[in-house]
Amino acid sequence: MAKFTDESARTDLLNRLKRAEGQLRGIQRMIEGGEPCLDIAGQMAAVRKALDSAYVRMTVCFMQQELQTRLAPDAKREAELTAVLDDVQTLLGKVR
Repeated sequence: MAKFTDESARTDLLNRLKRAEGQLRGIQRMIEGGEPCLDIAGQMAAVRKALDSAYVRMTVCFMQQELQTRLAPDAKREAELTAVLDDVQTLLGKVR
């Protein structure tokens, strides 16, 4: 199984997860503080969306790394691969 070799992708994913972690801590404080359920539900939905977005980003990064490794290096192919994976990320983002 592939591991992150792109440092910027690794940093991006970690930042996304840290933001979601902060949102989760905020939800815990809301529950402890007796905030209205509707407000809590809104924050839970935001965390779910953030995690879904992180998952899509990780999936596309995995695909990119695997395809680059398995395909012969070629500048033209690299640009085409990037364009296709950008489209895949957009399509997967609409599933949420």
